[in-house]
Amino acid sequence: MKPNVVVIMTDQQRADVSKREGFALDTTPFLDSLASQGSWFDRAYTTMPACLPARVSMLTGRYPSTTRSRTNHNRDDAFYEKDLYEVMREQGYKTALCGKNHSHIDADRMDYQFSIGHHGGFDDNRSEQEIAFDEYLASLKMRVPAEPSPYGAEVQSPFRAVSAATDWIDGLGADDPFFLWLSFPEPHNPYQVPEPYHSMFPLEDLPLTLSDESALGAKGFKYQWLRQIGETAFSDYGEQLIRSRSNYFGMLRLIDDQVKRFVEYLDAKNLRDDTIVIFLSDHGDYVGEYGLMRKGAELPEVLCRIPFFFVGPGIQESDKPHPAHITIADLMPTICEAIGVALPDGVQGRSLWALLTGKDYPEAEFDSAYMEHGFGGLHYSEDDDFDPNEDGLHPGIGFDELNGCSQSGTMRALRKGDWKLIFDMQERGQLYNLADDPVELVNLYDHPDYADVQSKMLASLLGWTLRAQDPLPHPRRRYKFKSDKQNYWSPYR
Repeated sequence: MKPNVVVIMTDQQRADVSKREGFALDTTPFLDSLASQGSWFDRAYTTMPACLPARVSMLTGRYPSTTRSRTNHNRDDAFYEKDLYEVMREQGYKTALCGKNHSHIDADRMDYQFSIGHHGGFDDNRSEQEIAFDEYLASLKMRVPAEPSPYGAEVQSPFRAVSAATDWIDGLGADDPFFLWLSFPEPHNPYQVPEPYHSMFPLEDLPLTLSDESALGAKGFKYQWLRQIGETAFSDYGEQLIRSRSNYFGMLRLIDDQVKRFVEYLDAKNLRDDTIVIFLSDHGDYVGEYGLMRKGAELPEVLCRIPFFFVGPGIQESDKPHPAHITIADLMPTICEAIGVALPDGVQGRSLWALLTGKDYPEAEFDSAYMEHGFGGLHYSEDDDFDPNEDGLHPGIGFDELNGCSQSGTMRALRKGDWKLIFDMQERGQLYNLADDPVELVNLYDHPDYADVQSKMLASLLGWTLRAQDPLPHPRRRYKFKSDKQNYWSPYR
């Protein structure tokens, strides 16, 4: 019998703000415990730190440069052979999405969809309190409220998404395998949370960030631009940061409680032994680093590294992180192998099933991870006549951090061991030792003492860039395309 598969996704969860990763606050106690019941990764990455591109990568196993969904506005451009929903339905799975979509998938591609987002729900069956809360969410306009959100946890998106998911599973036949994408819109801004979560992490007890706005000079124009448009939208932007962080951590605990509620439901229904549960986020959040919240500029670890773990039948348990470097594009091929299906043409991610189940695999295949950023063209700079009021900025009201300026140009990044390389189309490089410099403030690129490291990192990045070229369409005559069934490129040693 094929296993059920549940993908639990958060939106904008920074990987290192949990006890499991050494953070001072206990933001996700249940998730930390659940991760240790399976295999978890502390070198897991998004393919691009933006919602739609990352989600399309997850569902297609392809990089944004090949899906052509390189911004949040390129939904209809998604290019692929088959996605995960099509694969699962072909294999007889009942399929559903409960929560935030923000991908290329339409409701008619699945058996059930309960949709809810950053401004609440849309269905006709909402209670009066849910409607009132959704109106409250929309009224925030992504501003951080200083007061607790009204109406309690039961109207929050994670609670409603879990309720919809459990109701849907209850209506399935006993022999129906199911695939569920349980997708929470949080902890994305506007960083709102009700009691008791609002007071759970007091402002005066928050740990210091590793950097502040004084680092903006070192990080460059795009980071400075985000701070500038934030202050233009909200005159108290700097003062909002500490409340934003407190609310963010409270949102993580609310999510943690709702994941616990869902997993306890699976236990009560005797479904745990037959269900693979995968937890991850689409990308991270600055959470105060560099004096910023949200996302937008470049490819720092706080935006690119994501929580990612697998729990379920056949998956090895460990309270220590797996050493492999992986990405969100690896999820789709992993599920394919777990249910015994060949990878569709054009998939670029690699199956992690051997890693998860203790089988032999080439370690060199997972010694690095590759990331992308930008929609092309030249970078905008402080010298350009770029009007932010025409691209998501509303002074005194709000702003969109993903805009033509912050997303301009083309950048690629490689994480390999303790090292991180970022390179752009104008041959400008950034090289960081993450063990010594976790928030990437000291650029060692072109430093003579690290010439050998730089050379090897550039070679690895070039290799990844070639691997990420689109194999579609395959040759139409005679030539037989050669690929590994798990999409490994490295030989076994």
